[in-house]
Parts: sequence; structure tokens; C-alpha cells
Amino acid sequence: MTNLHHLAGEAVRQALEAGRTVATAESLTAGMVSAVLADTPGASGMLQGGVVAYQNSVKEAVLNVAGDLLAKVGSVDGGVARAMASGARTALDADIGVSTTGVAGPEPHDGKPVGTVFIGIATAGGAEAFEYHFEGTRPEIRGQACGAALERLLEALSPDQGLQAPGWRRPLLPGVKLPGTKAGTD
Repeated sequence: MTNLHHLAGEAVRQALEAGRTVATAESLTAGMVSAVLADTPGASGMLQGGVVAYQNSVKEAVLNVAGDLLAKVGSVDGGVARAMASGARTALDADIGVSTTGVAGPEPHDGKPVGTVFIGIATAGGAEAFEYHFEGTRPEIRGQACGAALERLLEALSPDQGLQAPGWRRPLLPGVKLPGTKAGTD
């Protein structure tokens, strides 16, 4: 957890410096992202709260994720991750919403293989989801997902690469094209 705590410490520091607040919506990490942020001194100045939305009924009722979206694509999907992050941001009145959804195992879920994870980030500039494929045991996949969520939060907090304004989308890797971007550019 040391690396997670380092990432969380940086996220708390950057959020406090930027005057930003954060809310989480977690499925497969079940509160781990919020917990590791809360372990950091000063977190009370930036962490609005978190929702553990393990069941689809909670995703719908608390985070306002559309039931027809969940019925169509299942809970492990980029669109669901975006909706969860946006829902957390709105429900908890935060500047940035962070979400996690995925398959920690041991069996596939909703047609997605074990290790499939989506991290959602929502700001005033919009929402985006990022897909990952992790390997390992159930706890290892959950830990990797938490780390990815913290890294994406740090990216959102970065003034030069963050999600602060329209047009914030950027590729995951050079050469990868996301809607609204040119491949290989920020």
C-alpha cells in the first residue's frame, strides 16, 4: 500500500493547492480509493466523500446511472464509469468525480474477462473513462485499480494536463486516438 499512499498523498496535496474537491464512486474497489485518500493528513480539506456502489441498484438510485445503460452494457463498461464519476461529482458537490468499475475475479462478469477495469473521471469540462487490463489475484487487481484511479485523479489535478477546461481529453498512450483528439498529441 506504500505506493498507493504516496499517490494519495500527492493527490491530496495537489487538490489542496488547487482548491479542488474530490468525490469517489467505487464498485470493485469498494471504498479503497476513498480510504487511501482519507489516510492522508489534510484529506478533510479536499475529500467530499465516497459512494460504494457495488450493486446496480445503488448505481441507479444514488449515482443516477441510467438503468437502460446498465441493462444494455452491464456494470463493467466505460459509459458506466463515466456516469458513476459524474454522479459522484453531482451527488457530493465535488469539483472532480473518480469512479472504478471492473472484474476482480475469480470469474468473468458481464462478458468481461477478469482484470478488466474502467476508471472514470468527471469534471466541469466533461467525463471520460479509461480502460485497463490487469493481472493477478482479486486483491492485486483491486489494488492496481485503486492505483490507476489515483493516477487519473493526479492527471485531472494537473494544471497543464488536467480536465479543467473543454477539450481536456488526451490519449492514454502516444498513437492512441480518443474522440476529439489527434493521435499522439495532448
